Amino acid sequence: MTLAHPPAGDRAPAPAPAGGAASDSARAALATARAARAASLDRWLASLLTTAPPSDDAAADGAAPGGVAPEGVALVAVGSHARRELTPGGDLDLVLLHRGLAGVAEIADRVWYPVWDSGLRLDHSVRTVAEARTVARGDMKAALGLLSARRVAGDHALVDELRAAVLADWRADAPTRLAELSAMCRERWETHGELAFLLEPDLKEAHGGLRDVHVMHAVAASWVAPAPDARVRAAHDLLLDIRHALHQVTGRSTDRLVLQEQEAVARALGLMDADVLQRSIAEAARTVTYGASHLWRRVENFTRAKVRQPPGVPQGAGRRGVERRPVGDGAVEHEGEVVLARNADLNDPALVLRVAAAAAQTGLPLAPATVARLADRAALPQAPWPAEARDALVSLLGAGPAAIAVWEALDQAGLIVRLLPDWERVRNRPQRNPVHRFTVDRHLVETAAGAAALTRDVARPDLLLICALLHDIGKGWPGDHSTSGAVVARDIGARLGLPEDDVRVLETVVRHHLLLPETATRRDIDDPVTVQTVTSAVSGVPGREREVVDLLAALAVADGGATGPAAWGAWKAGLVAELARRAAAALSGGTPPPAPALAADHLALARHDGAAVRVTGSRITIAAPDRPGLLWRAAGVLALHRLAVKTARVISSPSVSPAQTAVLDFTAVPEYGTPPDPAGLEADLRRMLAGRLDVAERLERRARSVRIRPGVTVPPPRVMIVDDASRTATVVEVRAHDRPGLLWRVGQALGSCGLQVRAAQVDTLGAEAVDVFYVVDEQGRPLDDPDALAAVRTRILKTLR
Repeated sequence: MTLAHPPAGDRAPAPAPAGGAASDSARAALATARAARAASLDRWLASLLTTAPPSDDAAADGAAPGGVAPEGVALVAVGSHARRELTPGGDLDLVLLHRGLAGVAEIADRVWYPVWDSGLRLDHSVRTVAEARTVARGDMKAALGLLSARRVAGDHALVDELRAAVLADWRADAPTRLAELSAMCRERWETHGELAFLLEPDLKEAHGGLRDVHVMHAVAASWVAPAPDARVRAAHDLLLDIRHALHQVTGRSTDRLVLQEQEAVARALGLMDADVLQRSIAEAARTVTYGASHLWRRVENFTRAKVRQPPGVPQGAGRRGVERRPVGDGAVEHEGEVVLARNADLNDPALVLRVAAAAAQTGLPLAPATVARLADRAALPQAPWPAEARDALVSLLGAGPAAIAVWEALDQAGLIVRLLPDWERVRNRPQRNPVHRFTVDRHLVETAAGAAALTRDVARPDLLLICALLHDIGKGWPGDHSTSGAVVARDIGARLGLPEDDVRVLETVVRHHLLLPETATRRDIDDPVTVQTVTSAVSGVPGREREVVDLLAALAVADGGATGPAAWGAWKAGLVAELARRAAAALSGGTPPPAPALAADHLALARHDGAAVRVTGSRITIAAPDRPGLLWRAAGVLALHRLAVKTARVISSPSVSPAQTAVLDFTAVPEYGTPPDPAGLEADLRRMLAGRLDVAERLERRARSVRIRPGVTVPPPRVMIVDDASRTATVVEVRAHDRPGLLWRVGQALGSCGLQVRAAQVDTLGAEAVDVFYVVDEQGRPLDDPDALAAVRTRILKTLR
């Protein structure tokens, strides 16, 4: 049976994380209840401080007609009551502030005892301004509370004096206090986990919870970073309403939302069910976490700058401007973030993903203003995507763990669901399974990040990364998620502009992504039928069965690692690897890399006498008498002109002219900025062919002048000798992370081994290079000596490391 994937306009929308009339009404009632309770508490507490009972119509601000507070005394709220956010189970935090009054203990008893008798949980202290200031300097919790201090009753001037003193100290000591606060937050996050991805989260203390928003306000009070924006404040209010409903439903002071309470809390908030509640929490928590990440980055920049700045020198003195270093086409690094280049073309449909990929590949965050501008003004690719946009997506995913924060930035701006509309159905979708650590969408991104470490194990790293991103996309649809996911993945593959054959591979891998782990752990892999089960399942793409098995094996590893430690271990990994090995052996050896053949336009160009060079847009074609080193020298000229080779086809054939002729056909795009002058590029290529251009010396000089940023950690390169792929040449396959001059380095290494390239098929898939070289020795014969082959592998690997 074939599952129909409805057209976009006919698809049922995914349930909204929150909202609706019932939810809005329920939340408004909770907010009204908190405000009324805060006003009532203020009136009552003010009456306890005064020397005579207040009248019934006392003002909400604590002023009590008929009662007079003792002189030089004030009652101050800190914490949740200071913010008028006290939920039914929250603690009441109060400070009795005085000017060294001798009888203050009696006044304190007059306030504290009635509060205790009422059953409220009370955290209290009695301080002078000097004492409060001293405590705040030594106790972070006390400092955070006093930063939000609010007068309930008593001496206005005394409270103003306290607030001014605490704020002055906080700002003066910001470099050390904020570093301390950062360490405290990280310790708390380690203890309580990440709110967005917990089945039973602590709404207050987990990463992305209420405490983080309070901390953001405290950092803003230091003037180091701005206050939380409207989106973060809205997320905070939602989490506060959920906490309020939790206290109301349970009748207990608890901040942990356990599974058995979630349906009741959802009903109290007017939400459909516990799943909608969980999606609401995930969305709010991720909004808070994203906002906090930028805030802490500003704090780190501030504290580093303070450490570097000599005492007494004004901040920023001596700076002559901030360097803007290109990190990709349309993207530059500016003060530790990636921003748009001045000449970035917002009408380019690949720009959003290309800038995101540049950020991820360099391990830098996207500047919030840049993300906002891209979301507001940049064009997005339309189906089918152009190859440049698809390559940028693959490059983004190929950055590994560094891609996660960049993806989150795009997601927070609403760009992911605009790029991939089907993403909406899995976005923030909870997985009610303790084995899973993440929501469905985050699990998909984590799997792709894990798959980036396995790109050397497959012939098509681009398909591995896309399969990883989409393998559970069916969890947003009813029925078996593998079956429905295959249909959705097929549609997305077509949207991405993948060739039909690649779409079939994508569909097959998504449909069978659980095949290897389930078969390996539930069947006897020594039984021939078990292996036959695997080979039959991958037969849907004739000629690419071995490739599909390799993709399934790598995806199983990435999927298991992203799920959680309970889902993957050494035993399971060993079984899956062995089953994949046996399935690959049972297949007919797969399809070896085909030797490139001359196209008609290549033949026409190669028939010119001497040498011919043609530069047409991003395509550069060279026909010249073959000689050792021609490939790497041509690639070096392209690197000199800051061109990144996306594809290259090299054919050496004696049949088109009396002499052995080589045809080199490159597709190359600028690393950044505008393309080089075609006339200048053609002139340098001709000088290279005439032996009048020292490519190596020029490249070395350029390399010495470039400041290299470490970037992200990538898997080590892999060099393989492909047996039985050709009878007339040795086939060397190189898989490596792409970088400027990569083809030049590999070609130079082959030349240093005395080898000549007869043919080559070079492809850059995202940020990964998969290069196949057909090489012969000086007598024109393939290599057969194992030691010589080992030396070739070693030389290439040494060049790439």
